[in-house]
Amino acid sequence: MNEPYYEVVQDFYTSDLKKPTLKEVNVWPCTGRSSSSSGVSFFCLSLLCLIGSLLGHPQCLDYGPPFQPPFHLEFCSAYDNFGCCDQERDNSIAAKYWDIMDYIDPRGHKLCGTYIKDILCQECSPYAAHLYDAENPRTPLRNLPGLCFDYCSEFHLNCHSAISLLTSDKHIQECCETNRTRFCDLLHLHDEDYCFPNVLKNTALNRNLGSVVEGRKGCLQLCLTEVANGLRNPVLMVHANDHTHRMFIAEQVGMIWVYLPDGSRLEEPFLDIKSIVLATPWIGDERGFLGMAFHPKYKYNGKFYIYYSYMDKNRVEKIRISELKVLASDANKADPRSERNLLELEEPAANHNGGQLLFGVDGYMYLFTGDGGKAGDPFGKFGNAQNKSTLLGKVLRIDVDGKNPDGKPYSIPPDNPFVSDPKARPEVYAYGVRNMWRCAVDRGDPVTKKGRGRIFCGDVGQNRFEEIDIIVKGGNYGWRAKEGFECYDTKLCHNSSLDDILPIFAYGRNVGKSVTGGYVYRGCESPNLNGLYIFGDFMNGRLMALQEDKTSKWKKQDICIGSTRACAFPGMVSSYSKFIISFAEDEAGELYFMSTSYPSAYAPHGSLYKFIDPARRAPPGKCKYKPVPVKTKSKRIPFVPRAKTVLELLNEPSTTKPPKKSSTPTAAIPTVPSKKAKKTPFTKTKASTVKTASGKKRQKIKAEVKPHKLKQEDKVAPISRTTPAPPLPKKKSSHLTRTKKLLPKKGALAKEKLEKRRKEGR
Repeated sequence: MNEPYYEVVQDFYTSDLKKPTLKEVNVWPCTGRSSSSSGVSFFCLSLLCLIGSLLGHPQCLDYGPPFQPPFHLEFCSAYDNFGCCDQERDNSIAAKYWDIMDYIDPRGHKLCGTYIKDILCQECSPYAAHLYDAENPRTPLRNLPGLCFDYCSEFHLNCHSAISLLTSDKHIQECCETNRTRFCDLLHLHDEDYCFPNVLKNTALNRNLGSVVEGRKGCLQLCLTEVANGLRNPVLMVHANDHTHRMFIAEQVGMIWVYLPDGSRLEEPFLDIKSIVLATPWIGDERGFLGMAFHPKYKYNGKFYIYYSYMDKNRVEKIRISELKVLASDANKADPRSERNLLELEEPAANHNGGQLLFGVDGYMYLFTGDGGKAGDPFGKFGNAQNKSTLLGKVLRIDVDGKNPDGKPYSIPPDNPFVSDPKARPEVYAYGVRNMWRCAVDRGDPVTKKGRGRIFCGDVGQNRFEEIDIIVKGGNYGWRAKEGFECYDTKLCHNSSLDDILPIFAYGRNVGKSVTGGYVYRGCESPNLNGLYIFGDFMNGRLMALQEDKTSKWKKQDICIGSTRACAFPGMVSSYSKFIISFAEDEAGELYFMSTSYPSAYAPHGSLYKFIDPARRAPPGKCKYKPVPVKTKSKRIPFVPRAKTVLELLNEPSTTKPPKKSSTPTAAIPTVPSKKAKKTPFTKTKASTVKTASGKKRQKIKAEVKPHKLKQEDKVAPISRTTPAPPLPKKKSSHLTRTKKLLPKKGALAKEKLEKRRKEGR
């Protein structure tokens, strides 16, 4: 518990990340890299050989993970269950085989047929990229796969005349038909486990082939691609479900940006209401633009809904939920003049503002409000969350298409659970909620539709437990009587009428301090992830997954990101900003998350990342979609990645410089990174061993940010609402002026200001 944060994350972020230096490995020639155009055999530098030794992982010749063929393979049947060939590729290899066999006499058919088939079918092997030296796109591709020496010798002894039929490389044809040793040296792979046919016999390589890779400590090894960057606290990403596959990313300050399917961003925002939204530069301030949802029939009516903090003319802080429409003249611009207020709630404190909007499969809108703020829900006899006559601390359900005879701009669904209770607000669908930060609707299994319509939420705890809930009609989720599975208010907790809904999962402060709810994966590209609920923790950057078993119990596993072995694919990154703000799902069902290295609404250090399973992908062509084209009037800004990919990092020369001595404590408050500073991946080397304040030797983790585990009394208020807010500024001075004075500019100043705010009750 007292260990600095960065020492703890090493356990589940740096699995299999050690990068040997040139002094730690033998230098050998990478033989077999031949060029058909020049006729020259390649001998690569020792650094590229080092890369090759690290990248022995399942990968196809198109640089993607292997897959399960959708149809039976008639020719290369050894790879019928899992590999790199679909039926079309299998037929192509078969045609090539018969073309070769036409040049071979009947005796050669019997003697060499099996050898030739095996060699040709290595394109279908799940390790094809390693066999052909294709794991790194920058290195030349072999003409023939890597063969084990004994097998190669037998092939050459019996079928050397077939070499000229298998490759068009003149150098190999001229030098190797009569020279067995030379030929087998060219096809030799340094790591004998991966050469053919040894690769088929290695139980370690084939035991869980095609399953999600598990690290040494049981964590699921997934990979990331960077999709967007330079965002100011990105609080959400949504799609319009209009078949355009655009992504709408909202910043906490009140700006919404449009990202197109090609990865570019439109220069002009979809919506800009930062002049109305109440947001400050304070670290962890929870107010701002918090929620957005498109109407289920947005394609036809152009309506969408937003949830944000604002201050009225009497300087009272409120939450506003509004309806807006898209401009008829521009599909990528909202009409700010079309705003129609649906609901306003006065906020007693600056924290616990809720913020989630979503539409259920029933077509109704669900709104998730916080309990009003401060700590322990101190409002009234039982708190706001247990009081059904207030809308704070609730899950609300309304019909935005209906009209209420009382003049409200929405109607109440007739089956809401408390419509006939005179002591309850009819909008209430569930209660006992502290501050649910990020909820999502399960699309259901792509085939069986099992799970469809379930609403998962992460509810942020007070000071002991974080929890994941599934929302049910009329459910009481326990707060403030309970926190997680345990009692918080003992008197309320022992009330026999509580009848609360327990979480499907809860975790303590040894795991994390502020849950960020996620999604159940139902996409197409990573079939292994189907049914996994993926979520995270804001404060320590931990990514986690829940898997439901046959008894409806949920098992948790950590997620590891950035393994140089598992994620050595083009475009994959090995690091991410550690303050996880939100998760997202695109129109195709693929899963993303947003995080920042500096949790201030005005700091442009937020990024969007997409999850990738490196162990298995969908068959080629299965996940293709054709976005409906949208006319754009604004300039397109191409995406420029900032994070270095795993392959780029492996291509960098290794360094053995000793770490610089520093008088600052090991667990430092995060500071704003320099614009010129480059992200450092989560790696560890021998040269980076340091001593912590406790005197223990630890591997120093180089990262863009080094957040630490804070003691309870030193806790920073995250955007996902775990602690009370500071008192409002005095009216005699400008609110914005006073908050700007609190913007930290240096690490030491940031720490001083945060400690001051904690003493004020933050």
